[in-house]
Order: sequence, then C-alpha cells, then structure tokens
Amino acid sequence: MRRHRRPGSRAVARACGGDMIIVTGSILVREDSFDDVLRACLEHVERSRREPGCISHDVHVDCQNPMRLFFFEQWADEAALRTHFAVEGSKAFVKSLKGRIIETSGTNIYRAEPIPR
Repeated sequence: MRRHRRPGSRAVARACGGDMIIVTGSILVREDSFDDVLRACLEHVERSRREPGCISHDVHVDCQNPMRLFFFEQWADEAALRTHFAVEGSKAFVKSLKGRIIETSGTNIYRAEPIPR
C-alpha cells in the first residue's frame, strides 16, 4: 500500500497562520471486540485523512496494553476540527464503539504553535 506523503506539520502550520490543533485520546477495547474495533478505527482514520484541514490522523496500539488504542491527530485549525466532528462518518464511528469498549480517556484538544529552532 502506498502512503500519501503530506507536507511536514511545521510547514502546514505556518501556511495556516501558525497555530494548529492537536487531538489525542485513547480507548480500552473489549478483547472480544478488538478486531472489529481496530478495523473501524482504521476506516475512520483513512476517511479522516481525506478531510480538508487534516494534517495527520493516526491510531496506534499501546505497547504496554495491547487492548488500548491511542489516537493522535493534527488539524490545520479549529474550524477544520469542528467540521470533522460534525461529519456523519465521525458521529457514526463514535456510536459504533458503544458496548465494544471498556473505557475512554475522552478527547483531549490542544492549540499548538511551532517553536523555531
């Protein structure tokens, strides 16, 4: 599978006025649902990456607890993130997790700006 190469997050942040939005969160998945939840997460990530303003959108398996999935996202601005949350596919993804996860860290949202080196 060939990955789409995006400009570096610093370059995108500069082009978008300096600030970007970073989103993190995790879910602890029920063992009997893990494969289905992981598949849904990967579909959500791939769809989200095609949305305007998405710099990066990833899901990772926690090395210390393989039933925990960690999300890391970068968005060009708050408007792009709000649009992402309003997309029907995003709402459906969140609903699909009900009954298949044990807990969630919730969504953590940060405004970030690049630090010049």
